[in-house]
Amino acid sequence: MIKSFLILINISILLFSSEQIILVVSDDFNTSKAKMQCYEDGKEVFKAIDVNIGKNGFAWGLGEVNLPKKSSEPLKYEGDNKAPAGVFKLTSLFGYSHEEHYKLPYLFASEKLICVDDSDSEFYNQIIISHGDEKSFEFMRRKDNQYKLGVVVQHNKNAIKKRGSCIFLHIQKGKDKGTAGCTSMREEDIRKIANWLDEKKNPILIQIPKSSSKDILKLYPELKGSYLLILSFASIPISDKPVFKLSATISNSFKSFASSSLPIILTS
Repeated sequence: MIKSFLILINISILLFSSEQIILVVSDDFNTSKAKMQCYEDGKEVFKAIDVNIGKNGFAWGLGEVNLPKKSSEPLKYEGDNKAPAGVFKLTSLFGYSHEEHYKLPYLFASEKLICVDDSDSEFYNQIIISHGDEKSFEFMRRKDNQYKLGVVVQHNKNAIKKRGSCIFLHIQKGKDKGTAGCTSMREEDIRKIANWLDEKKNPILIQIPKSSSKDILKLYPELKGSYLLILSFASIPISDKPVFKLSATISNSFKSFASSSLPIILTS
């Protein structure tokens, strides 16, 4: 007899573990601005970074974990100008230099390298060398240098039609310039991140509106020191700088919450 079980997550057994976590948190699903923190073994490695997300904010993407969602919250679709929210693997780097020495696989962005965004194509959501007959795609070597260096985000790995494609971390077009669905930042910041990421440490990207902070803390209690997640408890906008100190009451309740367990279902 086959039975279905919910997987109860204890703080000592993570659902989708990683030694390196990039955390991006926005105020809500509609803003195009967010902040980023980078963690390794539960310790922050860089100062918080200002980033741009989709012009129309976030929408739930297809990642490694099914996080709780409300029926009123948007889902990620092709062309919606929203960045995917969720938990995603960071699989490789790409850039314009021929030779780079990184700890993630690196792909040289030649003039023929493209990412296919035609959901009817057998190569949908794949980076390939152009065959010349692709109907809809984007060049991985852009004249505006936004892809001079970038990180591949494994969103929609099963290439489900119209659920979004070609998601990256890359160089921003300009300050406060929202993207078509990626997460962008200053060149110096993407370079720091590219040099830090290590394939052996299973790097992941967590992108959420702050309303999902509690769910992330259930899965990743090592992020309990993140001020971006703590802000959600105090109803303080993410855009504000953390110039306050948590009271003992907030701090204790926060730690108590992070140590509890939550039923989570893995995606297929």
